[in-house]
Amino acid sequence: MKRRDLVRIRESNGFKKVREGDHSIYKAPNKRAVQVPRHREINEITAQQILKDAGLK
Repeated sequence: MKRRDLVRIRESNGFKKVREGDHSIYKAPNKRAVQVPRHREINEITAQQILKDAGLK
């Protein structure tokens, strides 16, 4: 999955970027912060786990 697609899904669900570093950290109100690696392509299994951690799947 492309990183930008993963970021779009999160931002459309209320997540805002908190900070940048080795990973981008996103947080939504009443949800825990989740991190997205800064690679152009993210492994499909990793992308699904990120969405699951965010409570989106």
